[in-house]
Amino acid sequence: MAEIKTPPIRNLEESFRDEENGLVFLKNVSIPLKGSHLPIRANVYIPLSSDPKAKYPVLITYGPYGKDIPYETFHKGSFSEVNPEHRSKYSAWETPDPVYWCREGYVIVRADERGLGQSPGLLDTMSQGTSECFFDVVEWSAEQSWSTGKVGLLGVSYYAGSQWRVAARRPKGLAAIIPWEGMSDYYRDRCRHGGILSNKFIGFWWNRQVLVNQYGRAGRSKLTFPPDGPGARGQEDTLEGDLSDEDLVANRRDQTKDNEANRFRDDDYYSSKEYRLEDIEVPVLSVANWGGILLHLRGNVLGYTYAGSKFKYLRFITGRHDLPFYYHEEVELQKSFLNAFLKGQDTVGWSVPGKVAPVTVTLRKGNVGYNDAEKEKVYQKREESAWPIPRTVLTLFYLAPDETLTTSPPGPQQSTRVSYKALGSLENPQAIQFISAPFQEETEITGHIVAHLNVSVTPEAAAANGLDIDLFLTLRYIHPSGEEVFYTGTAGDPVPLCKGWLRVSNRKVHDEDAKHKPWLPHREYLSTDVLPVEAGEVYGVDIELWPTNVVVDRGGQIVVEVSSGDTQGSGIFQHNSEIDRPASKFAGQNHIHFGAGLENYIILPVIPSK
Repeated sequence: MAEIKTPPIRNLEESFRDEENGLVFLKNVSIPLKGSHLPIRANVYIPLSSDPKAKYPVLITYGPYGKDIPYETFHKGSFSEVNPEHRSKYSAWETPDPVYWCREGYVIVRADERGLGQSPGLLDTMSQGTSECFFDVVEWSAEQSWSTGKVGLLGVSYYAGSQWRVAARRPKGLAAIIPWEGMSDYYRDRCRHGGILSNKFIGFWWNRQVLVNQYGRAGRSKLTFPPDGPGARGQEDTLEGDLSDEDLVANRRDQTKDNEANRFRDDDYYSSKEYRLEDIEVPVLSVANWGGILLHLRGNVLGYTYAGSKFKYLRFITGRHDLPFYYHEEVELQKSFLNAFLKGQDTVGWSVPGKVAPVTVTLRKGNVGYNDAEKEKVYQKREESAWPIPRTVLTLFYLAPDETLTTSPPGPQQSTRVSYKALGSLENPQAIQFISAPFQEETEITGHIVAHLNVSVTPEAAAANGLDIDLFLTLRYIHPSGEEVFYTGTAGDPVPLCKGWLRVSNRKVHDEDAKHKPWLPHREYLSTDVLPVEAGEVYGVDIELWPTNVVVDRGGQIVVEVSSGDTQGSGIFQHNSEIDRPASKFAGQNHIHFGAGLENYIILPVIPSK
């Protein structure tokens, strides 16, 4: 790899005593790295104390969005809705507010990730290299004079997803993590859903939120948020000086290009980002949002499932992506968990085996609307002893050629098929919907979902590089009133129950792996696993849909939607790359086949009433 270009590195640290907010603010502290002469730069917020030898546990965030960019600048509309207890001049997007947490007896360390903000180095988000830097930040924080030696990780989204990776490295001092809506599987959760590139969000995220903050980028202080219109300025230029455009390109790995160019988990790009959740030993509180159906939800659930921790907890919430982290009741939850493992003050029983239920489920019953936190408070919560819920009854609902959904297995039937156009999109959806009869009694569905379809393709033209089929599945709920029920998505947008995807050439299942379950087909997505797709050949495939919850009212109906591209609820998480989905390979008619030996069904996790 080429040498990283940087201006001369110098000491940038400043210190401020803030009597009004009760803290000492150390800005641009240089944290040394074991594998590089380049530092990580962090802001450190220390509770104000008359005792110069006072020590505190430490909460760390490490990420790309700029430790010096105020939350109010980064997303003014969101900041205005944050719980006032967590709004201060030091607040930053998706991170704990320093004023609040210093008042609670914690030091906050907010670090700019390598290659971003004021931290020089290679910009390579979510990579092994940047995770190694995070490891050093944790160990450094545990050794400082103001530290008790106990470190916790607390943050949302990127600041959550990075927690899994560094915790698996077991840095000295790390005592607990709270990955709040944070994907744990870079390939399956974020980049390639069922092997299909989720390009729209990656491009949005990279160009609007990451690239603008690269270390050495000229004119950062002149940028506004949002970047495509009038907005507030809050970024700082690189204090050590700007870099040329050529050096900036050399100093980064571009996610939009890398994810498009690499397709399999054994490609160097993806394999370099792998780690083992089983290596995590510290206590984990994994918080999953039912509405995060295209990015984080799966990662929180499986992160909890596979983490090797003695004390691990899974909590399901609803609401927008940005606000619940700051709700009063949720902060009390965070605080009690962190106090237990970082301060030894366990008022709840987190550290007592069997005291706290490992799983708390939010039950989505009724049609309360979406993006309304007050109305969502009617959702009840229930504690469970394990995940998946042990009393789950896996129930088959069969797809029928008349586009119905039934629990009755199909009798003898002639071979037939239903067809829809390939290469659908959010703007031009191509889908078939299978709808159940009204449920005769209230029925809860909570857990993982898998569908089995028998599919083929009639291509539009002969393909020089082979054919393929992309399957997009959506589960929807129709209220007894006849209206579809929408839930609060990541950005406050209306989303259905859940979605799932599969590229048929990636259909190989590793059923010999211990992670393979009847409710969760295990795929490795390796280049050596690719199977051919031929015109007219029928392939039986299992499709993973992400976990979900709904309490179906008596008279309600469930819809299984099969499409060839994104449909309602995809929002910015679209799969529309013409490089990843070229017409030469995908265009034509897709078919679902019915007949002897060709059963099509979806397995729903039904929870019997206690």
